[in-house]
Amino acid sequence: MAIGASASNVAALPQARARPRAGLVLTGGGARAAYQVGVVKAVRDLLGNPVKNPFPILCGTSAGAINAASLAVYADDFTHAVANLLEVWENMHCERVYRTDFVSIAKRGARWLFAMTLVSRGNPVSLLDNAPLRDMLEKSLAFERIQEHIDAGALYAVCVTASGYTSGQSVSFFQGGSGLEGWERNQRIGAGVMLRLEYLMASSALPFIFPAVKVHREYFGDGSMRQIAPVSPALHLGADRVLIVGTGRQVLDQARARSNIYPSLAQIAGHALNSIFLDSLAVDIERLERINRTVQLIPPERLEGSHLMLHPVKVLFITPSQPIERIAARFVHELPRAVRVVLRPTGALSRSGSNLASYLLFEESFCRALIDLGYQDTLAREAEVREFFSES
Repeated sequence: MAIGASASNVAALPQARARPRAGLVLTGGGARAAYQVGVVKAVRDLLGNPVKNPFPILCGTSAGAINAASLAVYADDFTHAVANLLEVWENMHCERVYRTDFVSIAKRGARWLFAMTLVSRGNPVSLLDNAPLRDMLEKSLAFERIQEHIDAGALYAVCVTASGYTSGQSVSFFQGGSGLEGWERNQRIGAGVMLRLEYLMASSALPFIFPAVKVHREYFGDGSMRQIAPVSPALHLGADRVLIVGTGRQVLDQARARSNIYPSLAQIAGHALNSIFLDSLAVDIERLERINRTVQLIPPERLEGSHLMLHPVKVLFITPSQPIERIAARFVHELPRAVRVVLRPTGALSRSGSNLASYLLFEESFCRALIDLGYQDTLAREAEVREFFSES
């Protein structure tokens, strides 16, 4: 795949950054991000349990930002980094991500309802309290190690994306090697920072569900909102090939289903979350493919003499081969009782509403099922994975 400076969603690769570098792009999706762990596990096994990090550039959004940051913290040993992710996700429970006791959920719900009345002058914060996630990340991720790995050459750049509620901008906060500069495009910017916990919490703040986080002068929420070009940060940071892991099944020419039943609140909410987390990625990849086809029509001699600075970018896109919401429907009964009480009126515990539940189902059985699916989906594309790394 080839891209160039004329593309609205990418940046040209300066000669100073011409060294081949693979990028890993991990998208959002709440509990669905367990699928990503299965993919990197398969990559680890196919590459023979390497110590060297095969992804010098790591980019993540929402829950994918947490996975990317974890890989960055342990970038000096890729096999150990993957093992660490597996240890966390294979033993995951909702209470490690958000408070699940009746008292906490009842208080948040009551506060939300009161804030929606004419009497209240305050704004509702969120439906769930994700303080346990903050505590877990604070204890497990030593962010100072990221710069050490960059200095040692085990990592080139790591990036997490969040969405500003005031400015409406999609901001990619990155930490990387010398020579990297920020960028500014329509409603998207890249800002060089020293990554810390606040950036991860902001990037993973699911709208309405988890509270927004104030970073610098603005409150930020989930990075998948307003992220019209999810692959762009990796290309701005100098990736010449990108492995993209989605968390939703990409179905082409799907038959339109008939329904005479008005959609439940859970169906509408799940559809909205899918639009936030899945649609922009598919559009971005389609755009890249279109640019690639256009570039192929340009004679090589014209490219060499132009100022377009076009360069090839190899893209491997891996997404679930099965609908994740159907897998979630098998495990919704494992949600904590208080959460089930809240979700039941919305229809999220039914098969048709399980899309919403799939984003909140941080339970061991569901996560392990997604890890296995990601692993098998990646092994099924072994030849493509090996070809992707053939020039490393």
